[in-house]
Amino acid sequence: MKNSSANNARNMGLLSKLMFQGYEADCLTPKANLDNLLPELEQVFQMSEETFAEFLKLADTHHVTVRALRVLERAAYDQQKSQLQQWCQDALRTEGIRISNAVEWLRVIVNALQDSGCRVSVIKSLDHWPDLGSDLDLYTNGAPERVIRVMQQKLKAESEARSWGDKLANKWNFQVPGLNELVEIHVRYLGQTGEQKLLAERVVERAVTKEVNGSKFPVPAPEERIMISTLQRMYRHFYFRLCDMADVARLLGTAELNFEELRRGAELGGIWPGVASFLVIVSNYVNSFGGSISLPREVVEDARGAHLQVQFRGNFLRVPMKPAAGLYGAQLLSAGKHGDLRAISRLPLLPPLAVSALVAFRLTGSDKGVW
Repeated sequence: MKNSSANNARNMGLLSKLMFQGYEADCLTPKANLDNLLPELEQVFQMSEETFAEFLKLADTHHVTVRALRVLERAAYDQQKSQLQQWCQDALRTEGIRISNAVEWLRVIVNALQDSGCRVSVIKSLDHWPDLGSDLDLYTNGAPERVIRVMQQKLKAESEARSWGDKLANKWNFQVPGLNELVEIHVRYLGQTGEQKLLAERVVERAVTKEVNGSKFPVPAPEERIMISTLQRMYRHFYFRLCDMADVARLLGTAELNFEELRRGAELGGIWPGVASFLVIVSNYVNSFGGSISLPREVVEDARGAHLQVQFRGNFLRVPMKPAAGLYGAQLLSAGKHGDLRAISRLPLLPPLAVSALVAFRLTGSDKGVW
């Protein structure tokens, strides 16, 4: 077990350096010259097929498989490592087939919902492109009964059993025949307890278009992307995946993010301190592995500390719990100051829900039915 943990920690470091030192400024094109990564690449060159499979499993967990493999394939070609090059090509081919199928189904699902009068935005899933996560996430302001009818009647999808958390958050999961990934649809609200109404409205009102595999999808504007990721990482899961670091680093590098608009939207939902802390965590992590992110002074000042760090544990990048607990209190306080009755009534349900999930996990090894 110790060897496995040590190997995963080493592989996490390797993946992080590939992400933040292996790409050109566009974060999409592997560098032509990878000499700066030779010590790390040498570790990969020496891997057996079994240890390389473990490496890829961790990359898959963190939704960076394609991006990692593209750098390794370039390096293997340059260094004439034909076996590694073949492993990369085989894995890229397999992942490409999965992603193409998922994207095609995503197009069908989005069109079906839009045709029924539901405004839709694809959240999270396409942020990782050219990678794709393990499920497909959407937000819609359509009526729940209409969403369910479209999924079940038009797409012949089966509804998954809903947990307490799902019901509070007003979200549904569907299994669509022919699609391996679950489809998770957030309806009208966002947040772990469905407390975010105004922020959720911005997701469709300010949506932009992203073209993927020849199809155009409505996705959140950069500011909403950051806020949605913050809700997921700083207020719910309390851990990051490497894709979060890479996705935000790319977003910050494009200069598309409007910090004033980001703050305005985050303050509507009472999560500006969380957003600032989220960005500081990303910046510190990326910079520690050779990337280069600088944040506006006011962002750093409003975070729960300028030196916030994640810790690799249990195969994820864990958020420090003390700052996270403070963020929950600040969100609840903000809801009270602004008279946000929905948030005031729902946020107090989060601590008992979290405790129930922890107890269930310790008793059964799973929190299914709670979160």
